[in-house]
Amino acid sequence: MTQKKQISVRKQKIKKNHVREKLIFFTILTLILLVVAVFARKLCPYDPDVQDLLLAQKPPSAEHILGTDRYGRDMFSRVLVGSTTSIYATLLLVAIVTILGTVIGIICGWCGGIIDTVLMRISDLFLAFPSLVFALAVAGVLGGGIQNAIIALAVIGWPKFARLARGLTLAQKDSPYLMAVRLSGSSTLKIMFKHILPNIAGPILVTSVLDIGTMMMELAGLSFLGLGVQPPMAEWGSMINDGRSMLQISPWMVLAPGLAIFITVMIFNLLGDTLRDFMDPKERAKK
Repeated sequence: MTQKKQISVRKQKIKKNHVREKLIFFTILTLILLVVAVFARKLCPYDPDVQDLLLAQKPPSAEHILGTDRYGRDMFSRVLVGSTTSIYATLLLVAIVTILGTVIGIICGWCGGIIDTVLMRISDLFLAFPSLVFALAVAGVLGGGIQNAIIALAVIGWPKFARLARGLTLAQKDSPYLMAVRLSGSSTLKIMFKHILPNIAGPILVTSVLDIGTMMMELAGLSFLGLGVQPPMAEWGSMINDGRSMLQISPWMVLAPGLAIFITVMIFNLLGDTLRDFMDPKERAKK
């Protein structure tokens, strides 16, 4: 092996190890977020729902590190409790659109014909509208509440995954291993979900993780506009809405939940980017 090839191999190994280390780091940060969201109530220094007007709009201090809101509730406790709603509602939403869109995409790609035509035209109809505007219309019809907000965003979120899964299925459809599976007499369901799904799961998983940040912002947007979580339930988007009228005199009421959204979205986006690099076929071929 020439010296140039040795240097190239060494650089590839360093890059591979760097990506693996980043993936481990961001996975640990994500797990910390999830654990904090699970035990948020126990981690709160104060009861997040108890009001004390004597402490209303107190600035950050040693006693209340993120200040208090207009009702005297501790902002740090409210942000912690809001993480449970914001993070797990987003994960539930992403799981719904990923599963629904993937199933529809595999069916369309494998079966084709009238099923493919009808479902893809429906997805085109949903994709023709700006996503948040369409979600506002659906949420407005359904009414407020976190469940209706999730339904509204799920309605406009599945076409992207359906398109992706359909394209990946079409790429796999005429491959030699699927021809062998057909000749073995496997059923259609077994072919779709035992053979096709595992081979297209990688890109779908990466897209799903990258979509968490977008869905969290859209869910917070609906809550900000009054079509998501309803008071007094703590959620980052609704907390920003509660404090926006006092932004000039009590900016911490908006900055605290806004910073929580920023940090959480950034962690999930970096995790998705690193996962994409780790699962890149070119990188995997070098291993």
